[in-house]
Amino acid sequence: MFWVKKLLSQLAMPVPFVCLLLLLVFLFWRHRRLARPLSLLALTLLVLLSSVWGSNLLLRPLESSYGVNNQAITGACLVMVLGSGHDDSLAGSATQQLSPVALARLTEGLRQLTLGQDCKLMVSGWNGETNSRSHARVMADAAMELGVAEDKILLLPLARDTIEEAEYAKFQIADAPFRLVTSATHMPRSMQIFTAQGLQPEAAPTDFLAREDYWWRLDARQLLASQRAIHEYLGQLWFRLKQEQDQSEV
Repeated sequence: MFWVKKLLSQLAMPVPFVCLLLLLVFLFWRHRRLARPLSLLALTLLVLLSSVWGSNLLLRPLESSYGVNNQAITGACLVMVLGSGHDDSLAGSATQQLSPVALARLTEGLRQLTLGQDCKLMVSGWNGETNSRSHARVMADAAMELGVAEDKILLLPLARDTIEEAEYAKFQIADAPFRLVTSATHMPRSMQIFTAQGLQPEAAPTDFLAREDYWWRLDARQLLASQRAIHEYLGQLWFRLKQEQDQSEV
């Protein structure tokens, strides 16, 4: 089911979906009543999703759910940073191997550590079957490069997605409150998943994507932002369906 989920979500992303529409246009070119609406739909989606007003329309409901967390951490201090990919074939330090999203999350995680006393950092993520090291290991190495002591880092190297991150975290965190760091678009779904496991996460979002720009400008950055928002909406739907299935089996 993990790979089925990944495949279906990939087909629903903007570029593959527009390509699929264009393929249908090519196949049904002689049927103008079908080809013309498909062409118009493909063009409309491309313009909408690559514009600032289109991407912000998708992003703002997600990113406005939780604000930046500057509250001091009292009592036991644990900060969990969710993974977001790396490439360990790249030469250089661990921080350079992290994806821009992963580096943004780790940076916020380190800032959260300064808001408490004697804090521990938890990082997660598998190797994706394309890397020799787990994402958790690379995140830990990057954190140490940035000044975190090795004995203050906990790893969840087998978690493949957010659901598994929550499941693995439950064994180490139990019911203790902790700071949960992830991208602002991903935070609403992450909070749903972690609270469903009986955990007590405190949201600490980062990597905000909604920006103001010229309304007429179309670029790949907005298209990528739209893609990440769509991925989250699909993820929320998938999690809701999974919960309903689990409840029906009880």
